[in-house]
Amino acid sequence: QGPQSSSGMGDIVSGGLVAGLISLCANGFKVLGDSMSFWLPVGSKGITQIPLGFSTALLGAGYLIGIASGIAILVGVLIAWAGFVPYFTNIFAPDGGATAKFAMAVWKSKVRFIGAGAIGIAAIWTLITLIKPIIEGMKISVKSMNSSSSERELHRMDTDMSTKSVLGVFTVILIGLVFTFWEFVSAVPISAGLMWTLVIVGVLVALLIGFFVAAACGYMAGLIGTSASPISGIGILATIISSLVVYFIASENNLFATEAGVQFATAMAIFMTSVVIAIASISNDNLQDLKTGQLVGATPWRQQIALLLGSVAGAVAIAPVLNLLYQAYGFTGALPRAEMDPNAALSAPQATLMTTIAQGIFNSSMEWDYILIGVGVGVVAIIVNLILKSTTASLTLPPLAVGMGIYLPPTLEVPLIIGSFISYFVGRYLVARAKMRAGELAEYDVEQSNRRGVLFASGLIVGESLIGVIIAVIIVLSVTTGGGESPLELVGPDFESTAQWLGLLAFAFSGLYLVRRVVTHKFNKEEALAMKAEQEQQ
Repeated sequence: QGPQSSSGMGDIVSGGLVAGLISLCANGFKVLGDSMSFWLPVGSKGITQIPLGFSTALLGAGYLIGIASGIAILVGVLIAWAGFVPYFTNIFAPDGGATAKFAMAVWKSKVRFIGAGAIGIAAIWTLITLIKPIIEGMKISVKSMNSSSSERELHRMDTDMSTKSVLGVFTVILIGLVFTFWEFVSAVPISAGLMWTLVIVGVLVALLIGFFVAAACGYMAGLIGTSASPISGIGILATIISSLVVYFIASENNLFATEAGVQFATAMAIFMTSVVIAIASISNDNLQDLKTGQLVGATPWRQQIALLLGSVAGAVAIAPVLNLLYQAYGFTGALPRAEMDPNAALSAPQATLMTTIAQGIFNSSMEWDYILIGVGVGVVAIIVNLILKSTTASLTLPPLAVGMGIYLPPTLEVPLIIGSFISYFVGRYLVARAKMRAGELAEYDVEQSNRRGVLFASGLIVGESLIGVIIAVIIVLSVTTGGGESPLELVGPDFESTAQWLGLLAFAFSGLYLVRRVVTHKFNKEEALAMKAEQEQQ
């Protein structure tokens, strides 16, 4: 265990240092670009792009999600940028032809809603397929909670928190939700009746949707991993449901008579959705932890207590970090200072989409036609995925990932795709090599090497994230003391083209270094034998 742990820490630290240095040079010093695009004419007036993104964190995430999700995202990118964008730009472009700015506007106003529709129907399908295991899991949990103390002691690894404890936690959460919604709604000058109506409805929507969301997302996260969780699609469905509920209440109380009323209704719908998203996110993390505990022989009810404490600690820590990022970079459509560059704002694509959906419902400007087209695309993706599962041993096309490929900015998706392909081809190489050098211990040789890749990829994610927070602190300190928005910048606008090519080289280096860390791993026979013995004992 000693050498193995040391090696693992070295891989994480190495990944963190590589990603941190690249992120510092890109987002701090500005000497490395974070993306570049090549725009190509299509047809008489249309245009599309070949996008490249250089995020090492997304490269690591792509390595972790695997080839199936990577291919599905690639299919979504091709549907958007080799299909819909060229088609719509040819139709709607002015006589002079489409420009890059026009193409991006078409993608944001039309194609992204197609992606949203695909994500939504994929999320619904996921919930339908999970109804049976969710019900069975609930029955097992209720049975465990109602077991006697002697039974709980006898079946230590099958015991959850007692019914009394669960009801106590639920009561505390319910009171917290009521207070939170009241605090949000009471800041607006509306009648007491309307205020409490919104509070009660908000809590009920959060509890009802959150119950099924937690079950679905948690089940997928525990079974496959958080990368398979339909949280993005569920966020869209929650936005639509919350917006329709608020729309009905607002219409009955004449809230739409003023612009302020429309803004409040939009904010209320998004606030309700944020509670559902928080429930989904926590269920993802908690089920991953509980799954890990089950594998190592932990006691569930003890884990659950620890997870409750962790959720409280996370709630305390997340708010100031988000506010720090907002003050440093701003979010798309919401900048803390008027002089800030909108192009440098954090994209927050899911939050932007949810806002757009809510505003579209309240302003009666929702592009439902494109949503329905996306639903059709999602249905086709679901059918193709079912055919692949029934006719092949390992090929799948996750429909949710296809929708994300259409919806997310392409420069964010390219690193994910590249990372997934690196993972696949490196894995094939490792299997072939292990058969030659490890014999009957080949699978443990592959596991040892794969472990290095997973840990290094995780380090890439951690390193870029930490540097992003550190740079945000520096920016906030600079602005509050009268400095500029880019206190670490070493170059001017004229260096942008050079920075893009340097960014491409740095990204290529990080990918090659990831491959090298994995393929140069030496086979440890003693560790392989120990792993084999442990598996045989289990």
